[in-house]
Amino acid sequence: MSEKTAVLLLQMGGPDSLESVEPFLYNLFSDRDIIKIGPAFLQPFIAKMIVKRRAPKSASNYRQIGGRSPLRQLTEQQAAALETALGDSYRCFVAMRYWHPFAPEALAAIRKLGIKKIVAVSLYPHYSRATSGSSFNDLDRSLKKCSPPFEVRTVGQFYDHPIYIKALVEKVEKGLAAFTDRSKVKLFFSAHSLPQSFIDEGDPYLDHIQATVRLVMQQFSDVTHHLAFQSRAGPVKWLEPSTGNKLKEIAAAGHTDVLMVPLSFVSDHIETLHEIDIEYREEADHLGITNFRRMESLNDSPLFIRCLTELVRGCVA
Repeated sequence: MSEKTAVLLLQMGGPDSLESVEPFLYNLFSDRDIIKIGPAFLQPFIAKMIVKRRAPKSASNYRQIGGRSPLRQLTEQQAAALETALGDSYRCFVAMRYWHPFAPEALAAIRKLGIKKIVAVSLYPHYSRATSGSSFNDLDRSLKKCSPPFEVRTVGQFYDHPIYIKALVEKVEKGLAAFTDRSKVKLFFSAHSLPQSFIDEGDPYLDHIQATVRLVMQQFSDVTHHLAFQSRAGPVKWLEPSTGNKLKEIAAAGHTDVLMVPLSFVSDHIETLHEIDIEYREEADHLGITNFRRMESLNDSPLFIRCLTELVRGCVA
């Protein structure tokens, strides 16, 4: 029997109950890869204060989408589909950054099966030190505690992979089909924001996002598009324009048909199900954008699973 390889899908994670919203947020705000708050020794204390202030509103948002994040379930569905596509020589696992299952839990499950080789795949298509970087740093810390060591290979980005682009194009086409006249539709790419200082210090995230938009738009010569950034927090300068401001600009120009295209999110979670589907939808309605829709997330679409399959096989070839 051939030796099996573990595929470890790395994702942000999300609270699996309203009770876990606060500890989830604490784990996030304690991560200095994503945000540095004061000196390192003070960050846990400051994070607790921030979380106490933010948790009630966050819990209310999660309550409106079912009382939990669907991210673990969706990522496990991706893992199951990927395992089927890869065949008997692979077993797929999930490791989340800020809530269960954490990397040590996943590594323990891999070790229990006697598997020695791991391909760790970041489910963030566009590399940033705040996302993929943080997940890989967390995984490295966990791996250092493992004896004997695993043999590990990594996939850190796939923003320009042809099948990833094809998967996005497929979802955009499906979204456009819901409009009567696609020539009037504004394709609105909305990516998770990042502090401008990250980009100034050399983080490639913005370049990756812009490359994905360019490659997708090569397939849509009959519609126009915009790119903006959502999910900002705190007083620092963030990537511009913001999704909210761009919506106002589009509405002021008299456009009423908008298809939101979430970028940097391969699965539904709070940023798609609440921030876009509820918050921005309400804002769009208030602004007079009468036909506001969102592209389906990739989730476990066959094309996206095929992309992940090629990424894994290319890593071990």
